[in-house]
Amino acid sequence: MKKEFKAIAKIFVVFSAGLTVMSSCVSDPDSSGLEYMPDMYRSPAVEPYVDYGRIQGEEHMDLKMKQSAMRPPHRTVPYYGTDSAKVAMMLPYHRKASSAANTTHGLYESEGWILSDSVDTEYNKAKADKNPIRITPENYDMIMDEGERIYESKCQHCHGEEGNGKGPMVESGAYAGVPDYKNLQDLGDGQVFYSIYYGKGAMGAHSMILDKEEIWTLVHYVNQFRFDDYGDFELNEEPVSDSLNVNEEAASDSLEVEE
Repeated sequence: MKKEFKAIAKIFVVFSAGLTVMSSCVSDPDSSGLEYMPDMYRSPAVEPYVDYGRIQGEEHMDLKMKQSAMRPPHRTVPYYGTDSAKVAMMLPYHRKASSAANTTHGLYESEGWILSDSVDTEYNKAKADKNPIRITPENYDMIMDEGERIYESKCQHCHGEEGNGKGPMVESGAYAGVPDYKNLQDLGDGQVFYSIYYGKGAMGAHSMILDKEEIWTLVHYVNQFRFDDYGDFELNEEPVSDSLNVNEEAASDSLEVEE
């Protein structure tokens, strides 16, 4: 009796296994088959840049315009290593946005932005801020190459290849009033940074798409349009100083932009 029971049990196990295998097979060669426990190997988490408005070939209009890519909490600081100068540079920006930034550039206090009590006070103070990336004859080409890469993707369409304010978007008539950098020689590096970070005039804020090192690198690149002798180290022997509370020893070590 026991032998018969064992035999029947074995047949049942083999039959069940075969049935499971057969039921998971489908005619579509691109299909992974029927899924027994999909949550074990398909992430239930929201994935950035995925069109959740189209699920398994069906269009869901209620999800079509829902944003899935989220920014990290405002003023959080990623890990940047142990270089004290770079860490100091990448800390949250110490200048507040204009008091009008909530209406002009969509920077709302409810989303974590800290607004000033006035329109231009912080912008004017920024004139004293110096670029913490010290440019030298050794790293000049590397910084300018990185700056050019950023400029071409984020700025050139409006400001133009030569920085004259005649980019394709302006030439098409879509935008107007973009300045020629040659006319902005009275601005301090910190004001250029401030304008890119928070936005200025018709230009939107870029702090969501560029980190502080990228913006300071971009300031160096923009300066070659503003000043004809920029990068001429025989004329400009005084190194770029730091005004962001980085000690002199740390500031003396050039911060090279990593590609």
